[in-house]
Amino acid sequence: MRTSIAPALAFLLASAAPLAAQPLHQFTGLVIAPAGDRVASVESAQEPDALVASHGAIVVRGASDGHVLARIDPCKVCDYSALAYGPDGQLVFVARDRRAGTATLMLLSGRDARRLATVNGLAADTRWSPDGRSIALLVTIGAQKETGAVQAGTRQVGEIGEANDEKRIAVVPASGGTLRTISPPDRFVYEFDWTPDGKGFVATTAKGNGDVNWWVATIDAIDAATGAVRTITAPAAQANFPRISPDGQTVAFIGGLMSDFGSVGGDIWTVPFAGGVAKDVTPGYRGTFTSLQWDKGGGGIRTTALLGDQAAVVPVDPAGGAGEPLWTARAKVDAEGGGAAFAKAGTMAMVAQDYEHAPEIFAGPVATPVQITTDNGAYRPIVSARSITWKSGGHDVQGWLLAPRGAVATTGRAPMITVVHGGPAAAVTPEFLWKGDDAALIAAGYWLFYPNPRGSYGQGEAFVAANKRDFGGGDLKDILAGIDAAERVAPIDDARLGLKGHSYGGFMAMWANTQTDRFKAIHAGAGISDWISYYGTNGINTWMIPYFGKSLYEDSKPYWDISAIQFIDRAKTPTLITVGERDIEVPPSQSLEYWNGLKTHGVPTSLVIYPDEGHGFHDPAHVADERQRVVEWFDRYLRGR
Repeated sequence: MRTSIAPALAFLLASAAPLAAQPLHQFTGLVIAPAGDRVASVESAQEPDALVASHGAIVVRGASDGHVLARIDPCKVCDYSALAYGPDGQLVFVARDRRAGTATLMLLSGRDARRLATVNGLAADTRWSPDGRSIALLVTIGAQKETGAVQAGTRQVGEIGEANDEKRIAVVPASGGTLRTISPPDRFVYEFDWTPDGKGFVATTAKGNGDVNWWVATIDAIDAATGAVRTITAPAAQANFPRISPDGQTVAFIGGLMSDFGSVGGDIWTVPFAGGVAKDVTPGYRGTFTSLQWDKGGGGIRTTALLGDQAAVVPVDPAGGAGEPLWTARAKVDAEGGGAAFAKAGTMAMVAQDYEHAPEIFAGPVATPVQITTDNGAYRPIVSARSITWKSGGHDVQGWLLAPRGAVATTGRAPMITVVHGGPAAAVTPEFLWKGDDAALIAAGYWLFYPNPRGSYGQGEAFVAANKRDFGGGDLKDILAGIDAAERVAPIDDARLGLKGHSYGGFMAMWANTQTDRFKAIHAGAGISDWISYYGTNGINTWMIPYFGKSLYEDSKPYWDISAIQFIDRAKTPTLITVGERDIEVPPSQSLEYWNGLKTHGVPTSLVIYPDEGHGFHDPAHVADERQRVVEWFDRYLRGR
């Protein structure tokens, strides 16, 4: 059954008043109780582009009508995360005190929260044992940095590579008590799931540095009593969501070409828990699976997927492959641990949004979830959005075209900025636009174009793999053809085109400057200018092997062939460059190389390196500064201001 969130939200727009500075209600970490009668999430009210982060509280709601049943906020200085319902409907969560450097596992008892255990460091991914007597979670005791390669790295001083954070499985009795670490210290655990008998776990793990080694991680069995590790399979591609069947015989996971941990996409694979060769049970599927969960009452798998421009819930039979979608919508959907949270009773819950509708909670039967919150009912959209498709190089390519609200009724041709997503294995999905660079550009009168060129999720693994050893080749052709398609359906001024992107999008911005003169202004965020120097200086170079086939040290030619710095004498477009000082994924030296090259050839340019920032910026002052610079840069070169 195909549905849309738009009808459920449209009634809100008719009476809404435009409130530019109104806080947006946020729902994160959504979970649903096993009986399907309650949902819980961390809720907060965030002002657009606020300079101070908002404090959230855990809110429990009735799943049928969204009525607030409880509001839990035991620590006014803490951030809440890792919500998980137990088999009997108990709720646990992690309260993190950043100032104290601690993370506390807490259990909701009635309307009160009780402490179970505290670690000095980080804690995440709480999971109840099948019998409800224990809770497992991932802990990083004495963490030197936030978990993940996108976070700011530690200072590179002293003997490099000798000390790494250890992310381990730990278990705490549900009644409280001593936290016991299970997995060995030399294994970084990325994800895990209990076995049905409660005697162990399946997990994706790798030895050594957790930031770099996910791309060579294996799927392992870990004994809950001894911590002994047994490799189940070493996937040929990246793997996410290892989940074991109710009978304990089969492990399912999402396998595919993924360029970033946490940006999940691929086919559904299975492998015997006893070990063996993994099997792709959805080969050739024209979509991308993004999360999975075994049906508790049988041997089927419930997944979320991206099908072109739509989010979907898709059943998968391990023996027969994917079935017809149970639900679809042109929306972005989210919940703790995936795109939707499923209950035993055949119900689901999720936070859904699109470009024109602010996030709200939806819950109910899988085929017909309904909106149960109206907290953002007063928010009017600032854009009109449409999905467009075009042909390029034998591919059907999709993207999103956004206009300032009401702009379609104006006369004259407008400037447009193309925004290239990171990855490259990722996709742009509809997200309510209300803050940040892009909202500021819309407010300034720019149209925005978000293409999903080859290498993106949504059209199957062959499409994701179509830019192997071809970065900046076919995908740039797709983007330029998409701009032509946008100009055919909208009043776009081809003489006033801008380009921006971050990470892989930053590479595309730097690269495009040397390949085409179509753009009149560019913003390159955390871009790669020289794949030769990048390989030896970034902290995650194992991600490149699946794309390039061999390391730089074995075959340097494909790395140099797509290095913008090789063609820097062709660059003519004024370029703003921004990057974080402690970026692990794309070190600031890449931006310095490019900036120096542009300066040498007389191209207008500006480089800003933000102190203590990683691959993504977190300091609100830095975010605000970059936003202002971006708008001013495009105004200067696209409007002559």
